[in-house]
This record gives sequence, C-alpha cells and structure tokens, in this order.
Amino acid sequence: MSVVVDQDQLFSCSLCVEVLKEPVTLPCGHSYCFGCIEGAWDQEAEEKSLSSCPQCGETFCPRPALRRNHMLAELVEKLRTPDVQRSSVSAAPLYAGPADVACDLCPESRRHKAVMSCLGCEVSYCDTHLQPHHNVTAWKKHKLVPATRAARLHHNMCSRHHKPMEVFCRTDQQFICYLCAMDEHKGHDTVSAAAEMSHRQKQLGTSQQNLQQKIQERKKEVKELREVKETLKNSAEAAVEASEQMFSEMKASVDRRHSQVKDMIRQQEKTAVSQVEDVLRQLEEDIAQLERTHAELDQLSHTDDITHFIQSVQSASSSSGPPVLPSDVVSTLSSFTQLREDVSALRDDLDLVLNTPWTHTESPADVSHPAEPQTRAELLQYSCPLSLDKNTVHDNLALSEENRKVTREKTQHPDHPKRFLLYRQVLCKEALTERCYLEVEWNEAEWVYIAVCYDDIDKHERFQSSFGFNSKSWCLRCLGDDCWFTHNGIDTKVTKPTSSTRDVNTEPTRGYPDGFTYSFTSTRVGVFLDHKAGTLSFYSVGDNTTTLLHTVHTTFTHPLYAGIGLHGPSDYTTLGSLGKNSYGALNSKTVTHTAEVCKIW
Repeated sequence: MSVVVDQDQLFSCSLCVEVLKEPVTLPCGHSYCFGCIEGAWDQEAEEKSLSSCPQCGETFCPRPALRRNHMLAELVEKLRTPDVQRSSVSAAPLYAGPADVACDLCPESRRHKAVMSCLGCEVSYCDTHLQPHHNVTAWKKHKLVPATRAARLHHNMCSRHHKPMEVFCRTDQQFICYLCAMDEHKGHDTVSAAAEMSHRQKQLGTSQQNLQQKIQERKKEVKELREVKETLKNSAEAAVEASEQMFSEMKASVDRRHSQVKDMIRQQEKTAVSQVEDVLRQLEEDIAQLERTHAELDQLSHTDDITHFIQSVQSASSSSGPPVLPSDVVSTLSSFTQLREDVSALRDDLDLVLNTPWTHTESPADVSHPAEPQTRAELLQYSCPLSLDKNTVHDNLALSEENRKVTREKTQHPDHPKRFLLYRQVLCKEALTERCYLEVEWNEAEWVYIAVCYDDIDKHERFQSSFGFNSKSWCLRCLGDDCWFTHNGIDTKVTKPTSSTRDVNTEPTRGYPDGFTYSFTSTRVGVFLDHKAGTLSFYSVGDNTTTLLHTVHTTFTHPLYAGIGLHGPSDYTTLGSLGKNSYGALNSKTVTHTAEVCKIW
C-alpha cells in the first residue's frame, strides 16, 4: 500500500508556514527554521528572560545553543530537488489564504488553494482534486479557467441560463452567455470575452503610456518647482544681505551727515557767541567809561572856573557811540531756524519714502494672479471693515453709527489740516492696499460721489478738492438712475440698471421748497479694488446680485482711501453691513431736505 504524506505537515516550520530552511531541533523535539526561532526568542527576550517552544510551551533556561539538524536538512534538500524520485512522498498543495480561492472539495478545516475552476461543474479544485478532469474522458470536455478571486464562478455564470458568460456585449457593456447573445442581446455589438479583454488590454497599454507621460511631466514640474524654490531662497538670502548692507550704508550716511550738521551748528554757535561776547565786553567797557564821565560831570557842575567848565563839557560830549552787533550773528540765528526746517522736511521726505509700498518685479510666486470675482458672493470674500474719518468730514456733515453713516447736518468740527473745507466730503480712516470690496448705500435724491483717492488730495482748493476733478481721485457720481465716472475732470457716461420707483412728476429739483417731501427707494453701489493689479470696478448691487457699471485699469502708486461726497439736499449714505440680502427699512421712506444720509459697508 502506498502512503501519501503531506509535505506541509512534516517539513514545514510552524512559525513561517513554509518548508524548513536551515532546520534546528529544540530539546523538546520540535523543529523550526533557524532564523524563525531565533527571531521569536529575540522578541520574547524583550518581554521575559525565559525561552520557550512556540508549539508545546516548554521553557529553557538558559537559552539553549541551536545546532543544525543535518538529517532533517538533507531530507528537506532532497524534497526540494526535482530530480530525486519520491516514491513515498508527494508534494502537497498550499493552504488557501485570505486572498486565495479555496478548493471546494477539501475539508473545511484544511482547505487547499484552488488552481483551476470548472465552469461546467461550477466548482474550484486544488491540484489533487483536479486530477479527474485530466483523466476522466467525460470531464476532459469541461471548460477550465484559472481559479483567481477575480474569476469567481458566480461572476462567470449567467444567472438566467446558468451558462458560462463567454461573450461581452459592447452595446450594454456587460458579460453574457451565448444564449443571451441569441436572445435579448440579438443584434447588439457582441464579441468574445477574450477579444474584449485583448481590446481592453490595448486600451490599458495606451492609458498606461499616457499616465507614464503625465508622471514624467509631473516629475519635471516638481523638479522645476524645486529649482524655483531653491532660486527663491537664494534670491531672498541675497536680497536680505544686500538690503542689510545698503541700510547699513544709509544709516552710516545719515550718522555722518548728522555729525557734520552738528559740527557745523557748534562751529557757527562758537563764532557767533564769540562775536556776541566781544560786543558784550565793549558794552561793559563803554558802561564803565560812561559812569566815569558821569562822575566827572557831576563834579564839574560845582566848579566856578568858566574856562575849565567849558573845555571839560566839550570833551565829555565827544564820546563815541555804542558798539553794534555784527550782522553775522543775526544771519546765524536765521540759519538755525532754516536748518530746523530743512531737517524736518528731510525727515518728512524720508518717512514718505519708507511708508510708501515698494513696487517690485514680479517674482515666480506672483505669476498666477487671482481671477477677477464674478459674483457678489465672490466679491464679499474681499469685504473690508471701514469707518469714516472724523478729521476729514466737512462741517455740513455729521457722522453716526460708529462712524459708518454720514448725514447732511450743520456741525461745527474742530480745525484739522485734513478736513474738507469747500465740499461736503469725507474719507475713510483705513488705507486700501490689497484686494478689497465695499458697498455704499444712499437714497435716490441728487448727487452722491463714491470715490477712492490718495491721502494727499487737496482739501482746500476749489475744484481740485472735489472727488474726480483731479489726478488723485477716481469717482462714480450718481444722480438718480444716471451715473458718470470722473477722473482728472473727465466724465464718462455709465449705464445704470433702472431700479428707481420714484414718480417723475413729483421728483424734486434743485432748490427744494421748504417742507417738500417725496418717496424714494435706496440705491447701493459696490466698489472692488485690486490695488496691485491696478483695477477699480463699480457695481450696481441688488438682492444677492451685482451688475458691472464701470471698470478702470491704471497704476496706483500710493495707498488709497474710500471717500463719500453728498451734493444733494436729500441724500443719505451708509457704510453698509456686507452680506445683507435686502435694504430693509431704507425702502419707501419719506424724507425732506434735512435727511441727507449715506452709509458705507
């Protein structure tokens, strides 16, 4: 009788579940791979001092010295040699793992890995149980396919006809059996599953080539970006070093000039003081001489000698006049005053230069400029909190609501060099230097000016201090449903969406009669500024909608400030609360010529 021995049971290591490599036998009789048991004991030594057998649990102390089991090693080597005749031992199949398809005929406790699946039997077989399909004539005709997880039998059998799905319907993009191809898929574009697989493999090859090309492109981009990164670091380091050197040189120049000015002042002081001291000394000598002469004259007034009296009086009256202060002293005092003014002007110029944003050549990091916002939601992302500057507001305007609302009202403000004197205008306190968005709301009465300008705009000159009528301001002037964009005194007509509900028959004109009232709807305009890109846009704003009115492209050289001008007798303007969907209580009010108000958001 022949005996079939399972190689996995006799010659496998219980730790790695593979054929023994360099087998060693423990005192308890169990055998392991040398590397496996050594690794297990090394790990065990970290937890406890004893060494034990992983199978029977017998402990060894001290840790035994392991020696190679030559007999077992030679037997395993012979089993691995294909030329050796194994009369009593046959290779056993591997056990099925979690990712394998198991043999359907093996016992549940020891199911081996299936190598083929039979589409006719709908069963998967290991090498041992597959033998009848090679030896039995009736089973030789069955269709065998590799037993892979991707080719499980229930995925390859037609649920309707219980036939192998060996056809692919390209029309419906699904696998079918040949009966399906002759029935409900008749007339469809069908090919064999093998042909479809070949076609998909070609497509896969093309996709892999495209992916490989994209990978190479991405790697090239990564390489370029890393080079850009390194270049940026090197350039930044060089710029820092150069700026440190130049600022040190400028500081040294300022210190040197300071020292020169101080020495010059001290030298002029020394010369002038010396001249003044000379005059003082002469004056003191003159005083002493005059006092002596006064004493002599006092004595002379009591003499009876006529000749002596006349001669003495004549000599006393011929004394010289007082010493005169040199003109150099006066000019020195003037030069000190002028020097203070010159140094103050130099300081102001230096502050202006240092506080002005520096323009720079576009760096690699600035290549991709953000896209222009298209919707109100996108514009609101750049909203910036603003407040009106009380130091610039005209005397006929009053601020309220945390300086976000301006009303036409006679108010006496303290004197300030930044205050508008001729026109009812006011600026915001906050400078605009990046991307920013604001909204201005007012009643539809007469002229409302919405502007951005430089801080040094004229505040006192006629026309030059009005928004839009100089080179330092850009203004949208609104009158009802009509708008004009004005810059440097040049007007551009702007088409504004009609939203007014005023009755044209009752609309007031300039010179309102006392007590005149009328109804109106509020108007809101949005202003978007991209300082760096030189873009200024004005929008008509509705309920979550925006309509572009006008855009100007230019170059801004200094920080900008938002401004509002009220030139009608019934306006209000408000710096609005961004994000609101409606104008709320501002609609359908009745106002008089004293209710001119404007708000800004």
